[in-house]
Amino acid sequence: MKRKNRLTPAFTLLELVFVIIVIGILAALSLPRMERDIRQEAADNILSAIRYTQHLALIDNKHKFNVYDWQKTLWMIRFEKYGSDIIYKIGTDREEDGNIDKKDAAIDPLSKKYIFSTDATQDSDESKDIFLTKLYGIESVTFNNCKGAQATDAKHIAFDHKGRVYRGILNTSSTSGGGATNNYATYVKNGQCEITFGSSSFDNIKIIILEETGFAYIDGQPDS
Repeated sequence: MKRKNRLTPAFTLLELVFVIIVIGILAALSLPRMERDIRQEAADNILSAIRYTQHLALIDNKHKFNVYDWQKTLWMIRFEKYGSDIIYKIGTDREEDGNIDKKDAAIDPLSKKYIFSTDATQDSDESKDIFLTKLYGIESVTFNNCKGAQATDAKHIAFDHKGRVYRGILNTSSTSGGGATNNYATYVKNGQCEITFGSSSFDNIKIIILEETGFAYIDGQPDS
């Protein structure tokens, strides 16, 4: 009997190589981006901190008609520099002594740790997100239209129960633009508040906070 040879369908070597190449391309496209965007991470962190400060102010009305400098107790975010390291704190000056103490600091809703530090060293009960220089390489913070009247004013902004932004509330001066009084001298009402964060590693980050509404966003990213 004669045996019949049957040809079995199969890939040629060229077709197999082509399939492997296509699979490799698809796998590369589907993998998550591994490189960190440090600038965007920093901007998102800072914006979230500002908005969280505003949220605390919205749910905790500090307005008191019978207290002359009640604005000192508004919820605020404060940027401080220790040596070459910049951090931020969120809290309220309940004692009206011109400072945020640890007992007055906000708690990170995710980590349940204090949004506070007395220096650039993180304690076990302090949020890691506040260390802007160590995390992202931020080297400077500049305020425009949201700084108090005196050169010695701490770089901080505060919010009231309507979400409006205030400046220089810890300054003892009663002049316009600085000093917490009962005449709303520290209320930002002549243009938007701008905070710029500089680094030698990436382009500046600018956070814009609109007057009246207090809406905050990253410059160039209005939907952020």
